[in-house]
Amino acid sequence: MKVLVPVKRVIDYNVKVRVKADGSGVDLANVKMSMNPFDEIAVEEAIRLREKGAATEIVAVSIGVKQSQETLRTALAMGADRAILIVATEDVHQDIEPLAVAKLLKAVIDEEQPELVLCGKQAIDNDMNATGQMLSALLGWSQATFASEVRIEDGNAVVTREVDGGLQTIKAKLPAIVSVDLRLNEPRYASLPNIMKAKKKPLEEKTPADYGVDVAPRLEVVSTTEPAERAAGIMVGSVDELIGKLKEAGAL
Repeated sequence: MKVLVPVKRVIDYNVKVRVKADGSGVDLANVKMSMNPFDEIAVEEAIRLREKGAATEIVAVSIGVKQSQETLRTALAMGADRAILIVATEDVHQDIEPLAVAKLLKAVIDEEQPELVLCGKQAIDNDMNATGQMLSALLGWSQATFASEVRIEDGNAVVTREVDGGLQTIKAKLPAIVSVDLRLNEPRYASLPNIMKAKKKPLEEKTPADYGVDVAPRLEVVSTTEPAERAAGIMVGSVDELIGKLKEAGAL
């Protein structure tokens, strides 16, 4: 079974994000970038499926700037077999929108014919949580979201997912799209020998024009601002005073 894993280059989750002085976007100058954490979990799960004998090949795909090669090399060092980079923009500040990403991934899937797509539930830079669902709709494939456990059984992906009421286990007929959540696994660190080997693994470079997809943005970011600072809390002396304060705030 071939598994395709989309990965995205984002600001490292340990970095404090800064807004540009003119409010036109996020400042990316001299900022550490890394693989989206949810995508890293998806790569790890694909490797574990291969170790269990359920998967035979893992293909990592990234869509964005040329520097996304670094992100793909990380996926290759973790254990992916080969990678495809679609250079969709030269501007590091331009984020390719979910629908355009889904259309490009569909074109890649039409060529590669994987049986399973494992993707992060969302990217930590825009938090849209939309690409996996859009890709499922474009392909007409079954999907399972927010996966905290994945098993392959008799041509199905058996997925345990987190819902408001607890855990729900569903069976999705392959081929399928599965978006993964934080509690699915703990991604491995790439060893130095594997990092060296990753440099020799195939990495194919494409453009949106190769797939006939228009990636021109349809949304315009009017302004970007820092979140408002939280107001300081107050201590109350009794339950009655607490209830009174909540009523004043309109919470009761």
